[in-house]
Amino acid sequence: MTTFGIIRERKNPPDRRVVFSPNGLSDTTSKFSEASFKVESSDIRIFTDADYKAAGFEIVDNLSDCEVLLGVKEVPIDDLIPNKKYFFFSHTIKKQPYNRKLLNAILDKNIELYDHEVVVNPKGFRLIGFGRYAGIVGAYNGFRALGMKNDSFQLPKAETLSDQKALELELTKINLPIIKIVLTGKGKVGCGAKEILDAMKIKEVSVDDYLTTTFDQPVYVQIDVLDYNKRTDGRVIDKNDFYHNPQEYVSDFMRFAKVSDMYIAGHFFGDGAPFIYTREDAKSSDFNISVVADVSCDIDGPVATTIRSSTIADPIYGYHPGREEELDYKDPEAIVVMAVDNLPCELPKDASEGFGDMFLEHVIPAFFNKDADGVLERARMTQNGKLTARYAYLQDYVDGKE
Repeated sequence: MTTFGIIRERKNPPDRRVVFSPNGLSDTTSKFSEASFKVESSDIRIFTDADYKAAGFEIVDNLSDCEVLLGVKEVPIDDLIPNKKYFFFSHTIKKQPYNRKLLNAILDKNIELYDHEVVVNPKGFRLIGFGRYAGIVGAYNGFRALGMKNDSFQLPKAETLSDQKALELELTKINLPIIKIVLTGKGKVGCGAKEILDAMKIKEVSVDDYLTTTFDQPVYVQIDVLDYNKRTDGRVIDKNDFYHNPQEYVSDFMRFAKVSDMYIAGHFFGDGAPFIYTREDAKSSDFNISVVADVSCDIDGPVATTIRSSTIADPIYGYHPGREEELDYKDPEAIVVMAVDNLPCELPKDASEGFGDMFLEHVIPAFFNKDADGVLERARMTQNGKLTARYAYLQDYVDGKE
């Protein structure tokens, strides 16, 4: 028998998400009788203590008798229980300076850390995450920003709505102008955004038609890396070549920027890949995009108009391409930017249910089949007070040398 604990989220601003909903826990215990769960009491979680109690789970104030503790965001250092196994997003794998002390504390307390971000298959593709819900909320927020910029329609904040269906219902009430929307990315984030575009019944068109045809209705195109990048020698090979040799490519996104009104950025940006568009590109008279919903949210990175992240409380700002600085988004010269970096928090119920489904499918079995697929081994960052071999590259970061 393995006892799991669902921890209370303690990071500020409060995060209402959870790894498992009450129904998710019920599904898990019905499929794995050797798994038991305790739920730490929380007054901010999207599902109440009473919801878990009604589903038959014990509500406790202390999880020290649980072996494996499951959370979403980073656990504050003072709340880490020594000698436990923890799952949460640690935000340390890229050597984020603000969490170096956290990783040191995890090592000092002999905690076995498994990071959700590195729960991957043998080829390195992520198996769990909130990406789909980031895409869903990001696309919704993009349309909300469009209405606010033009004073053409009003949408309520996503966080005030109950679920994805409620978001989609609000979007069916607005009258969109005849615009062209370009969406980058065909992973979980991009496909989440696509769900919103399709729910709005916006016509999807081919790359060629998008670039060359004038439409009498709103349209969108979903593009992949070889649509907006090209090899410098003119050869067309395949996506794997782009991923393995990004230095051989330059951006070809401007052909989309010339004819697009709105851009939804849902791509994954790899090391060494060319920027999608630069600040110089944004200054061009050919750059027609006026609203950018940057779900990926890499600051001063591939989407050059994203000069800072924004917040759920204040989700949009203006970018002046000529001066390369922020200004009021209502300014006629502003490109409107939505760059909230924690979008799934606005859809906590759906996001939690979806995350739990993935966790049950990909992670829970590993505890009871001797980790036959190596999922736990790949995600285990620390063990016996040391970094595991896979994450030894973090040693200089831990030592404060980077």
